[in-house]
Amino acid sequence: MALTRDDVLSVIGPADEILVTAIIATEVTTEELAQAWAWVNNDEALINEGRAPPSGRTAELVEILTHKATRKSEPHRGADIHAMPYEPYSREPGCY
Repeated sequence: MALTRDDVLSVIGPADEILVTAIIATEVTTEELAQAWAWVNNDEALINEGRAPPSGRTAELVEILTHKATRKSEPHRGADIHAMPYEPYSREPGCY
């Protein structure tokens, strides 16, 4: 049975709709989501237990969830207009 929004939120807690949709699109089970969530939140303990790294859809979820964690931890900044190339006028002779 396909995951629902409520299934996803029951495992990972509050999340934006983009993340929830990305997780549902992977067609994973609740168990796979729970395993991926455990790896994202405590990979060192799982490695110390001798567990194999995630693979398949679980690994895909780890990537999605890790990207989410990275996005949340980085402050949102608008485009730096000073870093953008901008030439309001052509430098070619005769161009206005």
